[in-house]
Amino acid sequence: MNSSGESSGGTMGKDYEGGCSAAEEESGITLPLWEAAAASLTLGFLVLATVLGNVLVILSVFTYRPLRIVQNFFIVSLAVADLTVAILVMPFNVAYLLLGKWIFGIHLCKLWLTCDVLCCTASILNLCAIALDRYWAITDPINYAQKRTLKRVLGTIAGVWILSGAISSPPLAGWNDWPEELEPGTPCQLTRRQGYVIYSSLGSFFIPLLLMSLVYLEIFLATRRRLRERARQSRLGTMPSARHRETDDPEESVSSETNHNERSTPRSQAKPSLVEDGPTVTTTIGTGGHRRQAETTTTSTAVYQFIEERQRISLSKERRAARTLGVIMGVFVVCWLPFFLMYVIVPFCPECCPSERVVYFITWLGYVNSALNPLIYTIFNLDYRRAFRRLLHIG
Repeated sequence: MNSSGESSGGTMGKDYEGGCSAAEEESGITLPLWEAAAASLTLGFLVLATVLGNVLVILSVFTYRPLRIVQNFFIVSLAVADLTVAILVMPFNVAYLLLGKWIFGIHLCKLWLTCDVLCCTASILNLCAIALDRYWAITDPINYAQKRTLKRVLGTIAGVWILSGAISSPPLAGWNDWPEELEPGTPCQLTRRQGYVIYSSLGSFFIPLLLMSLVYLEIFLATRRRLRERARQSRLGTMPSARHRETDDPEESVSSETNHNERSTPRSQAKPSLVEDGPTVTTTIGTGGHRRQAETTTTSTAVYQFIEERQRISLSKERRAARTLGVIMGVFVVCWLPFFLMYVIVPFCPECCPSERVVYFITWLGYVNSALNPLIYTIFNLDYRRAFRRLLHIG
């Protein structure tokens, strides 16, 4: 998105409702040659990285079988939103920055600004949909697994894009303070109508931020409760016992011997094995003169150790998942909070005029989120890493 207080381009007009004085309208920014070259390379690389990362995500889901699951369509929708930011929004912003003015006319200006709000809002709302999907999958796994159908997921995604359109389109319908024509030096920037600023900022960021914060907090607390419970069970030894079951029946006798390579080994010296050709345990149970035998390829001690190892791996995964949630929320807030604070404050504060370089930085910080999303949502997933390597013919 472009700041409503100042454009992301060279000429920062401020003749809108509230905000900075109109006397500064012609104060464009002129970049030194070296700075323009550095900005071109840096922002060009960011655009290409955003395109490549999100294209890889989309292709991975459709070409790599383990990723072809219904919940990954949320990731595809997020990648599409971020891809449109990289293709339809970022390049015009780079040109605006380097040229110091908008040269594409009033109609393309309006379409660009609308697309900017639409795509960035869709990206944020897709993050919100992913958060809700994870919340329901964790808190109600059995019921939600049945409800998470392709039709339901596609309906949710359609709702995300429809809501994004409802947030971004009002300026096109007249809720704006745009000029009829762009005169030389007139900036191409979002409307600063205070009512629309409140409406769009709530729908695009602050409500999703509140919802995501509550959802991820609940996920984090649920994960921590599970970790503590499993740790407590491990300390108390409530895992399945490796000892033989004792019975209340005085007539029931239990004897056990371990046979391996025609040799008998005392139970205290038997080493547990998790392989299929491990020691064989033969248990003979006599009850009322009746005997029956059961053979298994692992000892009860081996089963105990196997379950203990699975618990350890599960705890490790849940700890990583909790850390991932922190990364998700941290990156989202760092990238978008500065922009939306500026977006809301400037129309209501005539004296609050951030410098043009600050506006550039804050605006592009929001765009950076579209480049980081593919990394955040896929780098912690082994299947995505494998799919990326296949697509890039690495390894």
